[in-house]
Amino acid sequence: MAAKPHRLHQIASVLSSAKKPRMMSTNSSMKEEFAKHADYLNQLNDKRERVVKASRDVTMNSKKVIFQVHRANKDNREEVLSKAEKDLAAVTDQFMSRLVKELKGNDFWKLRRAYTFAVQEYVEAATFCRFCRNGSLLDLKEINDTILQLSDQCDEPLQINALDYLLGLADLTGELMRLAIGRISEGEVEYAEKICRFVQDIYRELTLLAPIMDDNADMKKKMETMLQSVMKIENACFSVHVRGSEYIPLLGTNDVDYSFMGLPDFDS
Repeated sequence: MAAKPHRLHQIASVLSSAKKPRMMSTNSSMKEEFAKHADYLNQLNDKRERVVKASRDVTMNSKKVIFQVHRANKDNREEVLSKAEKDLAAVTDQFMSRLVKELKGNDFWKLRRAYTFAVQEYVEAATFCRFCRNGSLLDLKEINDTILQLSDQCDEPLQINALDYLLGLADLTGELMRLAIGRISEGEVEYAEKICRFVQDIYRELTLLAPIMDDNADMKKKMETMLQSVMKIENACFSVHVRGSEYIPLLGTNDVDYSFMGLPDFDS
């Protein structure tokens, strides 16, 4: 009977030693699994940093294209627009191509917040050039066809989504408002009226789309600014017809009067 506890102790030792390799194997598998996730997240963070840098270049150079377009007037329009279109092509080839290269594959949607503002600025510049060239709207398919040419053959090339395109169009109306005011000051009232009708059309269509957008917080903010742009153009065009050339010197001020429409000033 005295040997029985000893025998039990031997059995427990054998069982304990048998469990150790299995536990070690489990711990090793778990470490390998989490190491894979760590590598993926590190690569994603590195890619995000590269995307942010590429986006900054797209944004900055797209703004330069917009500034270039604003230099156009009735005397130098062809020269200035040709230069702006050339600069836009350079933005596409040199900077958008870097963004496309970083975002190819099926995970570009995960980094949208890192590049959305650059894409919106690019859409704004491209649509601004198109309108000033022939008075038409550059649609999303045309922009994506251009970007598709920058992509290698891959399963999921980067394509601008509808939300970023519409947000870029919302920003376009602000540039068109500045253009309209500038054209009126140069005496090109008919061109300003053309801009006014174009901006009104964009605002009307976006008013219908904004409520059904899934992520429309940014659009709601832009719609408020867009309404002010529309009213500023309308006020300027109307005032030129009513008050004639005496109104033009007032366009350089920020004191826009909406009283003729029975509306209060925005600042009041």
